[in-house]
Parts: sequence; structure tokens; C-alpha cells
Amino acid sequence: MPSQSLEDLSLSSVLESPQLDLSVVVPIYNEAKSIGTLVQAIADAVRETQLSYEIICVDDGSKDGSTQVLIDLARRRVDLKAVILRRNYGQTPAMAAGFESAVGKVIVTLDGDLQNDPADIPMLLAKLNEGYDLVSGWRKNRQDAALTRLFPSKIANIIIARVTGVRLHDYGCSLKAYRSELIADMNLYGELHRFLPALAYIEGARITEVPVRHHARRFGESKYGLGRTIRVVMDLMTVFFMKKFLTRPMHVFGLGGVISLAAGIAMGSYLTIIKLFFNQNIGDRPLLILAVLLILTGVQLFCFGLVTELLMRTYHESQRRPIYRIRDIVGKK
Repeated sequence: MPSQSLEDLSLSSVLESPQLDLSVVVPIYNEAKSIGTLVQAIADAVRETQLSYEIICVDDGSKDGSTQVLIDLARRRVDLKAVILRRNYGQTPAMAAGFESAVGKVIVTLDGDLQNDPADIPMLLAKLNEGYDLVSGWRKNRQDAALTRLFPSKIANIIIARVTGVRLHDYGCSLKAYRSELIADMNLYGELHRFLPALAYIEGARITEVPVRHHARRFGESKYGLGRTIRVVMDLMTVFFMKKFLTRPMHVFGLGGVISLAAGIAMGSYLTIIKLFFNQNIGDRPLLILAVLLILTGVQLFCFGLVTELLMRTYHESQRRPIYRIRDIVGKK
């Protein structure tokens, strides 16, 4: 179906259906001092849009009293839902829990540390109304440490954009707006929240980016450091494979297997010829070991490709997930 403009969503339709216009999802981890200010700022920004909304704060195993602050706020506010996780799972599971609880036709995400500005939410929604499925924030004037945050982030964004094919300046900005049907098509695992635009691109989403404000941290300390670099690289490899070979894994494993097998057979044939026809000793040649290794590797890669093909078929067929996405059907039904 064609994308529906947010201005067309009336309050009467909301009364007839439990679905709201907007869900704002905020992962929370040790942000007790900022929660009250953040929730009020979100409510003030969203009320300007005249949309029905909910705020979902997901407590990811906080240890500084954030849990109780959220519970108290949720009991006093009708627009706030507190989702309390049993322990600290990480930002990706926290966002997945928020998405699962959201009932809005549009979902907005942002961090809980007040560095993202809730006042930018209406701008993201307006951009979404232009026909996009995902609008990503770009912290153009980012207020973070240059050496430990800005420089590594800039390098990472360049690499991610080249590998995934989604040209964004700021993959790490949590302030994003999504259409809910797009979220329904994406499953989050590991720490893939950084790559949501790339995952959305795999699903055929129309994506754009807008500059947003970014404030210096007022409370607490950053939860990120240089140690996450390795995890980002591993997740990037996962996203690259999903983008290129999710429905055809044999194209990568089978091709590697065929090349390795062919090289091994060629080397083995050469050694066989010089042994049989020229009576040369081949038992102490490293080439013999390499030929055997390449043949075994080729067989293993080919078999691995077959197994992966079966797993992918099971993945799609068991969940009845089509290998395509239809944006619209025009004409007689």
C-alpha cells in the first residue's frame, strides 16, 4: 500500500483502533538523572505535531536507580510505558524490546542521555512524510571527544557506507524515524542497531538523512569506547553477507570451493605427471601438501555452501518470509 502521510492520521481513527500515530523508543542504561527531563522534552516536542503518541523507555538493567525512576514516572504519566529488562542485554536487545512493545504507525528512536534533541522529532516526521521509510539523524556538529569518539566514528562511517552501499554521514546517531511496517520486516541480533539503515536497505527501504542537533552530555558518563571497534567490524561482516548473499549463500561458498578444488586438482595433476613420466620424487615437496589442502578445503567449502543453502531455505520458508518486498500494487486487483 502507498505510504500514508502523518497529517492524514486523525484522532478519530486512533479511537477506533489501538494503534497510535507515533511511538518514541528510548533505551535507558544508568541515566537516572536525565530520565525525567528527557521524557518531558519528548512529550513537549511531540504534542506540537497533534499526533497520538506513546513514549517507551526500555531499562536495560540499570544499576543507578533508573529502574525505579522509570516505574514512578510510568505510574504518573499516561503517555509513558516502562519496559524493564531482567538484566543488561545491550542496546540492540533493548531497542528490539521497545520495537516489540510499540504500537505506533511511525517509530522514533533516540538515546536516553539528552545528547539527542527531542525537539528535532517533528523535523524527522516531516521528512518521513515526503515518502521515505527511514529518516536518519546526522550529528553535523557533534559534541564529543575528538580523539576517542569523533575520529574513529568518521572512519567507521566511511567504511560502513562503502561496504553496505548506504551513503550516510552518521550511522551511529540513534535519532531516527521509521515506518512501523519496515521495523516489522527486520530482526535484530547481536549489536546490529548501528546498522539499521543497512538492514532497512536490504528490505528495500527509501532512506534519507537530515542534520540534527547534538548536545554535550549533561549527566553521567559515555557507555561507549574504543573497545567496541572489533564488535563493529564483526557486525559489518554480518551485514555485508546479508546484503550480498542472504538468499544465495552458495554463490560465495560454492565459488570459493570450486576455485580451491580446481587449484588443488591442477597442482595434483602436475605432481602426478612429473612422478609418472619423469620419475621425480614428490613426497618431500610442499606443493603436494598444498594440493591436498586445497582439495580438502574446496570440498569443505562446497559442502558448507550446500548446508547454508538449506539453512537459508529453512529460515525463509519456516517464517514464510518472501525473498522480495512489494512496495505497491497499482491497477485492478
